[in-house]
Amino acid sequence: MNREQLCMLKELMALEFTALELHLYLDTHPTDQRALMEYNSVCQQVALAKQQYQQRYGPLTYCEPSCYPWQWINEPWPWEICYE
Repeated sequence: MNREQLCMLKELMALEFTALELHLYLDTHPTDQRALMEYNSVCQQVALAKQQYQQRYGPLTYCEPSCYPWQWINEPWPWEICYE
């Protein structure tokens, strides 16, 4: 895994964590308009980051399209990545 790929993956993980935290917050504060706007913005950023990553490096999850040949097995598994 090259440095750029690792950087993109870390950014995507951070965005997904932010979206999850905002989601949980909104479960208990459903009328917080600012939080909802931020959540929607982060969700759009997640979608864009996922799309950009997958265009360069292949699918992230099992339900994503793959180019030929099958790309799923070309990358290390999450527990094989050194995130330093």
